[in-house]
Amino acid sequence: MTHDDGCGPEETQRALAEMQRRNQSILDSAGEGIYGLDTEGNTTFVNPAAAEILGWTVEELIGKPQHAIIHHTHANGDPYTREECPIYAAFTDGEVHRKDDEVFWRRDGTSLPVEYVSTPIRDEDGELAGAVVSFIDITRRKQQQEALERALEEVKALKDRLEHENKYLQEEIRVEHNFEEIIGNSGALKRVLSRLEKVADTDATVMVTGETGVGKELFARAVHQSSRRSERAFVKVNCAALPQNLIESELFGHERGSFTGATAKRIGRFELADGGTLFLDEIGELPLELQAKLLRVLQEGELERVGGNRTISVDVRIIAATNRDLMKAMEGGTFRDDLYYRLSVFPVEVPALRDRREDIPLLVSYFVKKYATAMGKRIDHVPDDAQRSLQGYDWPGNVRELENIIERGVILSTRGVLCVDEAISMHPPQEVSTRARRTLESVEREHIVEVLDLCEWMVQGPKGAARILDMHPNTLRSRMKKLGIEKKVGLA
Repeated sequence: MTHDDGCGPEETQRALAEMQRRNQSILDSAGEGIYGLDTEGNTTFVNPAAAEILGWTVEELIGKPQHAIIHHTHANGDPYTREECPIYAAFTDGEVHRKDDEVFWRRDGTSLPVEYVSTPIRDEDGELAGAVVSFIDITRRKQQQEALERALEEVKALKDRLEHENKYLQEEIRVEHNFEEIIGNSGALKRVLSRLEKVADTDATVMVTGETGVGKELFARAVHQSSRRSERAFVKVNCAALPQNLIESELFGHERGSFTGATAKRIGRFELADGGTLFLDEIGELPLELQAKLLRVLQEGELERVGGNRTISVDVRIIAATNRDLMKAMEGGTFRDDLYYRLSVFPVEVPALRDRREDIPLLVSYFVKKYATAMGKRIDHVPDDAQRSLQGYDWPGNVRELENIIERGVILSTRGVLCVDEAISMHPPQEVSTRARRTLESVEREHIVEVLDLCEWMVQGPKGAARILDMHPNTLRSRMKKLGIEKKVGLA
């Protein structure tokens, strides 16, 4: 009589059924998507989480080609062939394949980023029989990663801006402005200050006009310091001092590699002045082709860096200044009408020094103290005849000229007495400088006419005068108009 300790066929079947039930229960309760494939790539089983994530039912996926349904493109939308699919590779090379940034497609045609593992499975003989794929939806993780990247980019942008602002302000500190206060109590000056006081705390664009040397920047700074933007930067751009090919980059910034020499990204003066004030000095010298771009920033508060395609929003108060007659510039076609009216919302004309002569003694006293202190001199007395000379002079160079003469007078002074007669005699009167300017213009006129004759009065083109003179055609036309050069009759 033998004793059989093994299980019978019925017990074995029940054990296998229980194992399958437990395995199915594990699959059904898993939070990640799990499905199986045969060696043809058809789906053999799918857990509910996978079906729910993909928007299908379990029954709709069973027996279907998985790749064609849910994994047919790369993350960028390019077609994903079956031959390069890592999921299928698992049951051809027998290796486990892991991917952490691809996309699956839902039933409704939308995609989701996924992380998955494709693990080969083998039959009883050790032959590859398919694969088991487990995956998770990483949409939230991607969103968090993108939010972190945006935050880091914003931090970097803020750091860049602060570095540029600090560099700019350090440069400003090294420049001597003499703008501690506006000196004078004349009626002409008080009228200007009254207008500035009314406009300062608004965001209105201000146009400061006046002759060379009247101190237009000083008045622009006064507007900024009296405004609610005073805690932010006052940024200056001299449109006449910058080379034409660099003005756009200076104003709007540039991306790395946008032009030869652009070895690093640089933010422009508009971004630097965000939240503050941008002072556009000598605005009448801004090239015509840049005036349209400036107008867009003024109207929309948006710009793109040179070589970039990202729109950047800025909040900047504009104060412009010029000593040119912009009305004549508009008539001559060198200044845009729409830009002029956009900039001239609130015009302020700074009076010439000869129109506020009663302020001269105060200015003299201020400059004497400043330069005597700087040179280690003591000057106690300004003679009456010196005061009369200073107040009787016509001051074509205005306050700047007065400052230069006082500085020279301090250098020449001895025994505590300011010496200005010699200082004034060393300074050419207005008539001489005007005569010299006419001579220079006549030389320029003759040269342009000579080149135009050589080019048969063709302004632009490969054989045009503008190319020979190394000027923009519009600039040449502007100079011709200003110098009174007209095309010869009968010539093209």
